[in-house]
Amino acid sequence: MTEHKIAMVGTPCGIMAASKIQHYTETPIYFKIGLFCMENFSYLYFTKLLESIDLTMNDIEKFRIEKGYAFFNLKNGEQIKISLSKAKTVVRKNCNICVELTSETSDVSVGSIGSENGWSTVIIRTEKGEKIIEDAIKQKYLKAKELTPSQLKLLERIASNKAKENLENINERESKARPVLYQRDKTDENILEENSESNFDDLRANVINVGACVLCGACEYVCPEDYILIKNTKPRKKRKKCPDDCHMCFTVCPRTFVPINLRNDISKKIGDYRKILTVKSLKHNRGQDGVVVTTILDYLISNKIVTETLIVDKKEDLDWKPVAKLTKDIDEIVKASGTKYSVCPVFKPLKQLKKDVI
Repeated sequence: MTEHKIAMVGTPCGIMAASKIQHYTETPIYFKIGLFCMENFSYLYFTKLLESIDLTMNDIEKFRIEKGYAFFNLKNGEQIKISLSKAKTVVRKNCNICVELTSETSDVSVGSIGSENGWSTVIIRTEKGEKIIEDAIKQKYLKAKELTPSQLKLLERIASNKAKENLENINERESKARPVLYQRDKTDENILEENSESNFDDLRANVINVGACVLCGACEYVCPEDYILIKNTKPRKKRKKCPDDCHMCFTVCPRTFVPINLRNDISKKIGDYRKILTVKSLKHNRGQDGVVVTTILDYLISNKIVTETLIVDKKEDLDWKPVAKLTKDIDEIVKASGTKYSVCPVFKPLKQLKKDVI
């Protein structure tokens, strides 16, 4: 039987979920590419926002956010922009309690902040990540140069501002008895004790019902009895009672208690890292910000370091609606390149993989 080794791409909350899955379970997730992320948008409300300016998702060829605006490149060649303050009216509310900008528990983090146009900032965090980036450069998949002090300062300032603003949101929520468990300062021993007494009902009360669910699908993935389902919106339980001895959904959720070795250290503006570079692809030109994520995935598949990649593409029948896919096809990876600015249960394809293995 082929051993599955998967490279995944995710935002900070999805990467935290993957890191907790790795911490508490056996999983095929082997390499994590984290994205820089300020916030994501509700697909439904973003659609309504576009309608208010006489646009539909189908009109948009590409969009990106920078310099205080959301830019829409339309299929007819026009470009429309709206202020970021207007776009923020449809931000998903759980994003307002995220203190990570740069996916601090990934192997490598990738984003545009700090780099010039056409390049990406790459934060190398692990020994594995360092070797992969170095080898990809040697094999002419990527070219790289050092990030300048001023570029690093910009990245740290934006990361620090996000953390500061959202810590204020966390404190406000806590003052109104809306728990934000992942920011609780607990020992690993206390976390294990809390996890051992918690199940989906506790997850629903402390995360889902208070608007903290990030819709990553980690709970659905780890449920051994297929009791949990995410179809269109939030997770729900298909049966009334969970097994008494299973606490996995609560344990791996990125918005429940975080073990010490994965916890954000707010004093470190972009987390721990080994090296920071600004990087550009030598292999691909379809994508954004240096096409670095696509190129790393290409390198990993082409060199048989991983067997599949877990990516987010767009649904064929619903414009810009994100959908997670497991693939080893380079053309599919290239097709899926680019930020979707909305969310989907990224771990859902791994659920089917688990069933196939069984």
